[in-house]
Amino acid sequence: MKKILIIGGIILLVVIVVVATIIKSKQGDITVQTGKVVRSNIASIVTASGEIKPKTFVNVGANAMGRLVSLPVKEGDRVKKGQLVAQLENIQPEADLNATRAGLDAAQADAAAADAAQRTAQADLARAQADFDQKTLDWQRGQDLFKGQLIPKQDYDGRKAAYEASASNLEQAKIRIVQTKAQSESAQRHIKQNAATLTHASDVLAKTTYLAPYDGIVTNLPVRQGEMVVMGIQNSPGSTIMTISDMSIVTAEVKVDETDIVNVKLGQPAEVTIDALPKQKFKGTVTEIGDNAILRSTGVSTSQSTGGSQEARDFKVVVTLTDPPPTLRPGLSTTAKITTATRDNAVTIPIQALTIRQRGDLKDKDAKKSSNVQAASPEQAKSDKEELQGVFIYRANQKKVEFVPVETGITGTTDIEVSKGLNEGDQIVTGSYKVLRTLRNGAKVKVDNSAPAKLDETS
Repeated sequence: MKKILIIGGIILLVVIVVVATIIKSKQGDITVQTGKVVRSNIASIVTASGEIKPKTFVNVGANAMGRLVSLPVKEGDRVKKGQLVAQLENIQPEADLNATRAGLDAAQADAAAADAAQRTAQADLARAQADFDQKTLDWQRGQDLFKGQLIPKQDYDGRKAAYEASASNLEQAKIRIVQTKAQSESAQRHIKQNAATLTHASDVLAKTTYLAPYDGIVTNLPVRQGEMVVMGIQNSPGSTIMTISDMSIVTAEVKVDETDIVNVKLGQPAEVTIDALPKQKFKGTVTEIGDNAILRSTGVSTSQSTGGSQEARDFKVVVTLTDPPPTLRPGLSTTAKITTATRDNAVTIPIQALTIRQRGDLKDKDAKKSSNVQAASPEQAKSDKEELQGVFIYRANQKKVEFVPVETGITGTTDIEVSKGLNEGDQIVTGSYKVLRTLRNGAKVKVDNSAPAKLDETS
């Protein structure tokens, strides 16, 4: 009986030791969450914020100094091309225009008189030329007759005097032609001078009247009727009377981080949301990408900045909305999600499953002991510090995990494409973040997928 009790005690002690060993070994296992490598459609999206802006808008600035005597529109009004939107006081410019127009009329009358005088002088020249020709013939015949003593000396002298008087009249007629031609040319120059002055006066008067350059909406009206406005001079901007925006083509002007701009291309589709319309989404297309970076703190282009600050930079990207609603207004806050790449039926894993390890950390214990005994070469030390991107595959038959390097493709909102290193159906470790940060290659684990991995766990 005593022998039986001793044997029973020994068996019980062995069972207790075995159970305790099993419990202790299980307590040493690391608890992880796992997931399957699956195939799915994935899209890479760049998110950026900005504001709604019309594609075309114009700031109507003062072209002259004066008082606003008429402002027939108010902010929010729709205007048509050519519609009067503002009128400055124009008494003096209109008087200058009338005086210049009268001067031009007088110059044109003088030119007409000069032309008439020139035509009269031409007729006088023709008559003097005919008379001179006749008197020349009479003088020549008189010389022949006088030599033959066929006419008296008195007749001879009369013909000579008539010839000389005719020659003098012809010369005077030629001089009058030159004079009238000069007067006509002077009158034409006066016409051109007065016409140029009239153009100037008309331009000055026109600058007191402001017309809408195209159909649009008055989106800004910083002045009031009766105020004085001034035109801009060097280093001093002029008064802005109003802003007219063509809201037929509406854009979302957003700022994209410099790390994402390399993936943004013209023509890429985008989804735009507007804070003022929280339940609506609008389709759009990327139509413009800025070439110069913009400092995030000041909004100034780096090409215009004189400092050497290393602060964050953004790039301007313009998304044109496909079908904007008529209720949109410039300046509304907006967010654009630009689809930069898509993959159909791609091998994907959760982003949180991806981790980084140094090559030296992946060696087995025997290899590490061997490297500790023998001094590592600089090349080997550099190779051991090389960082590898990969995931931990769970080996269910061994209850262990194995680190597998992978090559990735595009990144979606929660998943990332794996182009090399994994197969569909592989079971990988997806969490928690704390475990993934410290998990070692070949570690024994136990799977507990009852609770989702905490993606925001930091310690």
